[in-house]
Amino acid sequence: MDLKSIENIVSLCKRRGFIFQSSEIYGGLGSTWDYGPLGTEMKKRIKDDWWQNIVTARANVVGMDSSILMHPKVWEASGHISNFNDPMVDCKQCKSRYRADHIDINKPCKKCGNKDWTEPRQFNLMFKTSIGPVEDDANIAFLRPETAQGIFVNFNNVQTTARQKIPFGIAQIGKAFRNEITTGNFLFRTREFEQMEMEFFVHPDDTSEWLKYWSQERLNWFVQLGITKNKLRLRPHGDDELAHYSSACNDIEYEFPFGWSELEGIADRGTYDLDQHIEHSKKKLNYFDPKTNNRYIPAVVEASAGVDRAFLTCLVDAYTEEEVREEKRVLLKLSPKIAPITCAVFPLVNKDGLPEIAEKVVKDMRKYFSAFFDQGGSIGKRYRRQDEAGTPFGVTIDHETTKNGTVTLRDRDSMEQVRISKNAICDLIKEKINIEIN
Repeated sequence: MDLKSIENIVSLCKRRGFIFQSSEIYGGLGSTWDYGPLGTEMKKRIKDDWWQNIVTARANVVGMDSSILMHPKVWEASGHISNFNDPMVDCKQCKSRYRADHIDINKPCKKCGNKDWTEPRQFNLMFKTSIGPVEDDANIAFLRPETAQGIFVNFNNVQTTARQKIPFGIAQIGKAFRNEITTGNFLFRTREFEQMEMEFFVHPDDTSEWLKYWSQERLNWFVQLGITKNKLRLRPHGDDELAHYSSACNDIEYEFPFGWSELEGIADRGTYDLDQHIEHSKKKLNYFDPKTNNRYIPAVVEASAGVDRAFLTCLVDAYTEEEVREEKRVLLKLSPKIAPITCAVFPLVNKDGLPEIAEKVVKDMRKYFSAFFDQGGSIGKRYRRQDEAGTPFGVTIDHETTKNGTVTLRDRDSMEQVRISKNAICDLIKEKINIEIN
């Protein structure tokens, strides 16, 4: 059975240690979340896979890690101070706040039924802070609303030191902050989030070709994560949706329980960003083409994905409910490449030397992939716990193991079990992982 409500995911995440409410013991802070042990592992696997796909596997994409705090003139040049705004309205009765473009102000407030609204006004989404001991206008700084500008201002530094020739890309993963008026749908829209962004610098005449190329590449990556292909789509932006810096954009969208929503944007940013930084900094940010002996300002095709949205999508897509022997079984059918635990090892009973054998098996497994030792409760309950955690494989150590050195290997999705030598278990699981991933 497919997931019908995002609340099922929220409950599972708390129960199994994927996600916790931030500052929970103090009542929580709205729209902020902490990644628990399993969530941290899974998030890292998603980021590592993105980095491998975008940077490691390509000779013409390099990485960097820019600072969160940047000179305030960066945001003047990029247009974020003047253009990074959402229209906001308040209900005069209950004081609830909404984005004006997300509601119909001719209808009553969803919370109190009142129809008396304030006039729409623009609200800048950047978090403002202060650098130094004195809080005044001279010391104002902002938490970055995107990681991209750190790449643009370092274009010359990276291009010359990495000795890259156009077309080439610069990629990074990092935190960004947006003071959203309305948040919700769990991890989907939050004020603190992590981005995986790549700015691909091309000749201005070649942007359409590269926009098409990267749109398909990025769609394929989500499929390779194990996400159901027919729940993904590529949707071009209409003219009224385009950001101030973009002349064309394709969104990769997923069909969530709350509807089709964006996972990643692939945008033709043209030469806007480098043009703006050239004008405001008075520095040259152009490219010398050794083939033509000409200098020009490169255009940019951007691929910008949210780590947290990718994480949420993998959970939503993997969530499954089944009936097994008249009991409900909840499992996450996560791809082994992103599952936080690859294999769990269970001693059938906590005596007769079985726990010691299980611990030795786990130690051997951890040389190759993540493994977990679980000896608490009945074997059935342990299977169910690992099913909910998305663990693809389980190995049970029983009395046959002490006699002939064999163990039981269980598959999460089919629940089928096979008998195999404990000395062959690591090679077999590695083989199964490679088959499924490839």
